[in-house]
Parts: sequence; structure tokens; C-alpha cells
Amino acid sequence: MKPKPLSEQVIVITGASSGIGLSTARLAAQEGARLVLAARSEEALRQLANEITAAGGEAVPVVADVSREEDVAHIAQVARERFGGFDTWVNNAGVGMYGRLLESDVEDMRRLFDINFWGVVYGSREAVSHLRERGGTLINVGSVVSEQAIPLQGAYGASKHAIKAFTDTLRMELEHDDVPVTVTLIKPGPIDTPFPLHARSYLPTEPKHVPPVYAPEVVARAILHAAVKPTRELFVGGGGKGMAASGMLAPAATEKLMAEVALPGMQSDRPPLPEDAHILYHPSGKLEERGDYEGTVRGTSAYTAAARNRGLIVALVGAALAAVALGRARR
Repeated sequence: MKPKPLSEQVIVITGASSGIGLSTARLAAQEGARLVLAARSEEALRQLANEITAAGGEAVPVVADVSREEDVAHIAQVARERFGGFDTWVNNAGVGMYGRLLESDVEDMRRLFDINFWGVVYGSREAVSHLRERGGTLINVGSVVSEQAIPLQGAYGASKHAIKAFTDTLRMELEHDDVPVTVTLIKPGPIDTPFPLHARSYLPTEPKHVPPVYAPEVVARAILHAAVKPTRELFVGGGGKGMAASGMLAPAATEKLMAEVALPGMQSDRPPLPEDAHILYHPSGKLEERGDYEGTVRGTSAYTAAARNRGLIVALVGAALAAVALGRARR
């Protein structure tokens, strides 16, 4: 299957009102794609759809909670009714959690899995059901923590490990059955989105990212690349790729380093977030692409650009260089 150009595609994006999903929607609209925008924040979605329409694009908002299978089915139904179907489905919706595993509420963990993991399962099943005959692309947004777990994000990391296993298995099964659907896993590192501000946090201060931190449009470009060029998986950020490579080559040393860096590094000097700041059980209601990270935010990733444009060999070389650089930094 050869994917259509973006200008000829209909793209479904979950979690479209914030962060990576919002950045992807805006960039896809600029490329001429027609969009089905799904999220829980109704007013923010309408604002985004109006913004895209005013600029000459086409977009339809769909209020949906991806933890509900019937809501996800409704997204697909709206896509069929409005555009006759879709070509690419992006499972992006997700929430975060900061805190030690033994101090985190189990019900909050279950809710996180309902959104992060089951939302991907429901979306993937809808996407493949529709694309099985016509062909297309399924893109699941995972995380670098599916390759290397880090302290204080254990529940979130577990959900991303589950997404990776589900995505990889689905890809194998579809390839075996010659189903013309490309399945891609995008694995971002820390991204300057409202993620820390919207996460359920048990920390005594506002959580923050550990650098290097990238802009959401870096992930958006990777997602849209996968929509037009069949891609198995793609790390966003050389730092994340280096972390994963280090964990494979020296797991014990990497885990020790992660604990030394993450435990203090994820806690800011700002007061803790309000109890109702997180979006586990309710939408944010805001149209926000960026977070409040105070350090350097990288607008490009040399590693990701190389992996995207020059194939597997360059990606492997980049991974090796990233691992060497991380080893030198550790020494």
C-alpha cells in the first residue's frame, strides 16, 4: 500500500485539543489534510475546528472519552458520515501520573490505564476495521519510557509498555494476514506540552521534565511523516533513543542513573498543583499546545530527522552515538 499525500488524506486525531495532538492537527491542516478532531474538551475542540476552517481547511470536532468504547466508535462513525471514511488514525490521547508506585492510588492507576491503554485498543480496533479493505495507516503515540522505565512515572510507563506490546503484536498479526494497514509506534521523549500540568501528581512540588526537552511540533512532524511513509517505529529525540540504548547495553547502571537523575530532577521549586488540576476524571477545557518548561526547548531533533529521512542504517548509527554520548556524560 502506498499512502496518499497529506493533502488527499482524512486523518483522525484523538487528544486533539492539547499538546502533541493539537500541534499535529494544526500542522496537518496546513498540509491540506481533512481532520476529525476528538477530545473531551468540547469548547476547545470547537475553537480549534473554527480556527482550521477560518484558514481554509476542513475539520469536524467530536467530543469523546477514549476510555469508552462507544465514544471511540462514534469518532469513526462521524468520519464516515462527514468524509466517507479516513486514511490515517492517530491514537494520541493520554494522561500522566507522577509519584512513587507504593504511594499512588490504585483507582487512579486504573483510570490512567483506561485512557492510555484501552483508548489505544479501542482506537486501533476501529481503525483496522475500517482500513482493512481500503488500506491506510494506524499511528499509536507511545513513549520512550516503554523502552526504559523511570522512577516517579511507573504507572504511566507501565501503560506505555502495554501500548508497545499491543502495537507490535497487532503489526505482526496484520502483516501475517496481508492486511494493508501500516502500524506505527511513535516514541517521544520529554515534550514541552501541558502534560506535567495535567498529570495526576503525588509529588510535594509541581512536576517538571528532565532535559533534553523538545517542542510538540517535533513529534507532530514525525507523526505526519509516518502518515505518508510506512514506518515501523520512530523515537522523537536523540536523548530518548540514547536512554533506551543505554538501558539495553547496561541495564543496571542505567537504572541507577535514572534513579539519581529522575527522583530529584522531576520535582520543581514551584508549589504543588491544585488537587483538581489533573485531567484523569475531567477534561482540561483549554486549547493548549505548550507547557511551562523554563529550560531550553529544542525545535528540532537531528536524530529523528536522520531516522525519518535516511533510513535504518543512519538510525542505528545515531543510536550508537547517542549511547556513547550518554556513557560519557555518566562518567
